[in-house]
Amino acid sequence: MGNNFNLSPLDGRYKDKVQALADFFSEAALIKYRIKVEAFWLLKLCHTEAIKSYIKPTPVQLEILKHLAILSDASEISDAVKRVKEIEKITNHDVKAIEYFLREKLSPKGAKENILSFIHFALTSEDVNNLAYAMMLRDAHLTVMEPEISKILHKLSESVEKYARVPMLSRTHGQAASPTTLGKELGVFLYRLARKMRQLKQVPFAGKCNGAVGNFNAHYVSFPSINWELLSREFIEHDLKLTMNPLTTQIENHDHLIEYFDALAGFNTILLSFCRDIWAYVSIGYFKQKPIPGEIGSSTMPHKVNPIDFENAEGNLGLANTLCRHFGEKLAISRWQRDLSDSTVLRSVGVALGYSLLAYKSCLKGMGKLEMCPEALSKDLDDNPEVLAEAVQTVLRKYGVTDAYERLKDLTRGQKATRESLLSLVETTPEISPEDKARLKDLCTEKYIGIATELAQNSLEELKKLLDF
Repeated sequence: MGNNFNLSPLDGRYKDKVQALADFFSEAALIKYRIKVEAFWLLKLCHTEAIKSYIKPTPVQLEILKHLAILSDASEISDAVKRVKEIEKITNHDVKAIEYFLREKLSPKGAKENILSFIHFALTSEDVNNLAYAMMLRDAHLTVMEPEISKILHKLSESVEKYARVPMLSRTHGQAASPTTLGKELGVFLYRLARKMRQLKQVPFAGKCNGAVGNFNAHYVSFPSINWELLSREFIEHDLKLTMNPLTTQIENHDHLIEYFDALAGFNTILLSFCRDIWAYVSIGYFKQKPIPGEIGSSTMPHKVNPIDFENAEGNLGLANTLCRHFGEKLAISRWQRDLSDSTVLRSVGVALGYSLLAYKSCLKGMGKLEMCPEALSKDLDDNPEVLAEAVQTVLRKYGVTDAYERLKDLTRGQKATRESLLSLVETTPEISPEDKARLKDLCTEKYIGIATELAQNSLEELKKLLDF
């Protein structure tokens, strides 16, 4: 029956689309990253001058630790996860199960046992968990999310360049307004999305490794000669390639997670607005969608080619952002030095990325099916010459006509003005110079676009600056 009985659609209907994230946020992935953190920490202790004479690792044990620190083989991960879960049934503690698993791995026949007491040395479970989650999120973003976001920006930049010179009627409050170009309006989204992607790239994935309440209490009472803060920084920043959070309670403060999901929610909100605008452009005929052979748009209306990809993206972006916003509200708060309410919330960070990824794929699919309809854009411009009233009244103001706005309002508001009626007003206004009269007579809605084309092209340059495209 496959995925048909999964509770979550991410693990059921949409599993194939978001499966790449399972390598980073599944239970197996969390166990793998916890093993890595514990192994890296023990390796750090094994090479610390003041401690290594107490640990006395054998070459075989060091090789085992090095192997576990870069654990990547799927079969080995599967075996490790299976064993850890078996141990957890007894311990009823997920991180303690990791410790006991490492004891087993580091106890080959004839091995010294000194090293066993240094597994999970001076650590609290949160030291392991916060570092594991930081690595998971960092790796998932770099491996899965950022490449998908880049695809959206590249696809959008192609459209901006292609449509930079295509005149289009604007709509403010849903009503006809001063013309623009299709490329410039898409360029607005491109610039906004690129800024959010830059913010995502700048978030430091942070972690802490400072003990039960963040003070290195147990560390200094056992080895007072060691600069534990420096050792912790080296471990976090050199070995794990994260950023150290130097001041915490028992838990890492989660501020970097909040910053990440705030930026992700910002990106998603802008993309949601883009999807709604494209949906509306499809609705009024500016775009048509390429029909896919065999695909059905309606169970009863054979003609339908619905913009379902943008609708799916909109819905999934909303689901993702609901979680992103909850992360921001919840993860910033912990009672005194520690409570456990963040633990269950953190297990769902992959869900927020899953719904985001699903939306990105839907949006890309929809963008790939779009075909511009130049006739529809031209007709809309031709049918709304009243938008030139702004141009006429602004030139009248130039020549000191104090009731310029009122004249054009009487001529156009609530009624269908014609280009001829506007030109008649221009011709009968003696204050306007012959040069400006000639320019206004030559003006049409297709030409009244200001520097929209240049702005569209500027958005492409801004994209390069923002992201070094």
